[in-house]
Amino acid sequence: MEGFRFSKAMGQNFLIDPNIPVKIVKRSGFDGTCGVLEVGPGIGALTKELCAVAGHVTAVELDARLVPVLERDFANSKNVKIVHGDILKLDIKDLMNDTMKDLTYHVCANIPYNITSPVITILIEAKLFKSIVVMVQKEVAQRICAKPGTPEYGAFTVFTNYFTAPEILFDVSPECFKPRPKVTSSVIRMITQPGRLPDLKSEKEFFRVVRAAFNQRRKTLVNALSAAYKETYSKEEIADIVIKCGFDPRVRGEVLSTGDFMKLTSLL
Repeated sequence: MEGFRFSKAMGQNFLIDPNIPVKIVKRSGFDGTCGVLEVGPGIGALTKELCAVAGHVTAVELDARLVPVLERDFANSKNVKIVHGDILKLDIKDLMNDTMKDLTYHVCANIPYNITSPVITILIEAKLFKSIVVMVQKEVAQRICAKPGTPEYGAFTVFTNYFTAPEILFDVSPECFKPRPKVTSSVIRMITQPGRLPDLKSEKEFFRVVRAAFNQRRKTLVNALSAAYKETYSKEEIADIVIKCGFDPRVRGEVLSTGDFMKLTSLL
């Protein structure tokens, strides 16, 4: 890739340490039964390792300059499909059904820092994937895996933990990339699980409660919910519901677990 100009707008940081893609694929546990969606293959370092073990790899690349390079390098790999497009705008279900009908669906990606949360959100909300393995900024990985009551814990933590069981696999040094980022990265694996409330209406209400709690995280849970549900409940009624859940009425939402928020939603 001599003379290639990296795009800051696309958040391009290419893996140059050959050991990292090997480690990612090994820790992911992919095999021939897996159909893997790779987001942002770049120059194909991770793609090469994925296609060696997975049944099929569909790699979605936004940068039009890289697509012909990838198509050339993987022309002889029968289980790789290169797609030029924006993962935030593509129909993910169609993308997977088109090439991987008989395989279990997984994701593996080195996500640009500037679109990390939107990409993880749409991949989870697609409700297609058995696992999602992504390399993200270390602080994002810590936020996803944060415990209630810690500074990193927030609405995005609850969202990811409602639909997945996340774990940090390992950290990746800035020296492993070109251009070199200013921060350490982490590889995180999220084993997906179905939403744990009985229907979509309950699920929407659950996230309404979570947003209310974290939009005003320095307020007590009673005050935060009273503002969000002022058309439905009085402050006293909200306090009674919080107490029925077994919480102190002075509690803040930032100390509630995903299970606690589900309990609160069911009473609301």
